Parts: sequence; C-alpha cells; structure tokens
Amino acid sequence: MKLRRFWAMAVLALASSAAWAHNYHMGIADISYNPSSGSTEIVHTYTGHDVEALLTQVYQRQIDLGRKDSEAFLRRYVEKQFYIIGANGQRLRLDWVGVKVNADNVVIFQEIAHTRLASGARIHNALLSDFLPSQRNTLNVQDGAKIQTLFFDQKNVELPVR
Repeated sequence: MKLRRFWAMAVLALASSAAWAHNYHMGIADISYNPSSGSTEIVHTYTGHDVEALLTQVYQRQIDLGRKDSEAFLRRYVEKQFYIIGANGQRLRLDWVGVKVNADNVVIFQEIAHTRLASGARIHNALLSDFLPSQRNTLNVQDGAKIQTLFFDQKNVELPVR
C-alpha cells in the first residue's frame, strides 16, 4: 500500500513539475548585417514542440518538423507573422534560407539580400504570440558595434529600429 501511494505521489509530482516547467514561452531572433555578402541575416530560434503544436492547430493536420514536407507550412506561417517594413513604408523582401530542427529547437534562417537594414525600419514579429498568450519574443538588431534589443508580445507586435 505504501509503495502504491509513493508511486502515485511521484507521478503527480512529475506531472505537476512538467506542467509548471513550461509556463513561459519565448523565442529569440538576431538580425545582423554581413559586410562580406552585403546582406542582412535573420536567425530565429523557437521551442520545437510549441511550433509543431501551433502549426498542427493552424493547418489542422499533424506537423512533424523533422519531415521535409512540413517546412512549407512553417515557411507560410513565418512569412505571415514576421516581416520588416523599410523606412520608406514598403515591406522588404525576406528570402527564406532554410530551417534546422533538433529535439528541442527550430532555427529559421532568412535574409534580406544585398541590403542593410536602415534606421526607421519597423519589425513585425507576431510569431507564436497568436497561439500562446504568454509568448515573449526577444529580437537583437546588430549593426557593427551597435545592438538594439526589442521585445515583442501580444500587445507589441510591431516596433521601430533606431
């Protein structure tokens, strides 16, 4: 009887700690100018199971980002929820470079070919915040030694680059 009670308590403790462990949802992205290529590079990192759960809900089918055929769903979602508006008010073309998936994370690579991000541009980042109310996205914009950090959530989806 004591052994059964012990195992029941252990299972409850593990279940509650697992649920508690992932109450905070976050993503991080870096935007930097590459002087060698003359392009602005964008790298996003998000929690893999959050991205898969979102895509499964949005597209109403099981998404496994380890499969090559799932990348199109991810790309469509990212291109809708993340974009940059240039200082002239026009949306900049973000080229999809690719994605790298491991057991924990999804890393997305984009670039703005042969363009340096200008001051006055605006970044729209609603990735995952439409699905997870507690989602917080941190984005670092680096140009040389200058770094600007922006914080996005459901209330702040578009912010200026200075």
